[in-house]
Amino acid sequence: MIGGVLGVTVIWMLIILYQWPKLKKNSRKVKAAFLSLMLVNWILAVLLIIFPEMPGPGQLIEFIYSSFKPLW
Repeated sequence: MIGGVLGVTVIWMLIILYQWPKLKKNSRKVKAAFLSLMLVNWILAVLLIIFPEMPGPGQLIEFIYSSFKPLW
């Protein structure tokens, strides 16, 4: 479990280090959005490592859109 979290963190940091220089010419809002999305992704990845039986995002989308399926 510790190895998985460490691996996800290393990959997360590599993505940030690779993408950050490309964001320097953009505004603060773009950087804030990038960091917040990356943080959410890291949290989800760590949660899925710690709790592998946790439902994933695909199941959430399926649950939301199941009410729109035709009833016939």
